Amino acid sequence: MTTPPSARHAAREDVPDVAAVGDLIGNVARDLSTLVRQELALARAELKQEAARTGRAAGALTGAGAAAGFAVLFLSLAVWAALASVMHPGWAALTVAVLWTGAATLLYAAGRARLRAVRTGNTRLNPPGGAR
Repeated sequence: MTTPPSARHAAREDVPDVAAVGDLIGNVARDLSTLVRQELALARAELKQEAARTGRAAGALTGAGAAAGFAVLFLSLAVWAALASVMHPGWAALTVAVLWTGAATLLYAAGRARLRAVRTGNTRLNPPGGAR
């Protein structure tokens, strides 16, 4: 018993064409590749913009730090001049230097204690097992 030609033709239409499926997979792969490249280009552009904004902010902070340094310098000179009006200028300069040395020592001790807490995971200012 043979099948009529129209039935054989209908059976072939139900089977997908292998070349068409391969073309579809190729198109999907190409589109996916293009999408990934475009997303990477967009991310690169966004990072460049963010880096530029960060650079401008860092420049502003650097300028602020320099201005603060000059302010401290001139305030120190003003304190020295004020003290020099009531004592010898050498002693006035030594007094200002001792004040700055004390401030530096306190800041160093506080920073060192905080750094130790970060490195060891200890949140207290005292070392582990140390006296309070």
